[in-house]
Amino acid sequence: QVQLVESGGGLVQPGGSLRLSCAATGSIFSINAVGWYRQAPGKQRELVATITGGGSTNYKDSVKGRFTIARDNAKNTVYLQMNSLKPEDTAVYYCNADLRDLSQRAWNYWGQGTQVTVSS
Repeated sequence: QVQLVESGGGLVQPGGSLRLSCAATGSIFSINAVGWYRQAPGKQRELVATITGGGSTNYKDSVKGRFTIARDNAKNTVYLQMNSLKPEDTAVYYCNADLRDLSQRAWNYWGQGTQVTVSS
């Protein structure tokens, strides 16, 4: 079955950087839009960044200039480069993807999440 696997999270000091990866595995024909979401304890999940199949990107205002979303179609992987991290960026980060299977049917998948903690 298709799975989305996030990796790259961890503990980092304020001002530091992390690169998150979202790898799609399984019988995949193509990946369309991908979004990175995050959810802090006691808070609602929020959209952080998106990238379309054509490569267009969009960002939450609070991360503009600090985060960059990119994709490597050959590896079925989407990245979130996070620079100048702040304590308020602490959250579980989730990958969400619209994709087509080998029968060209459209599906939406969520990853299990990866923890990002920004603290001194």
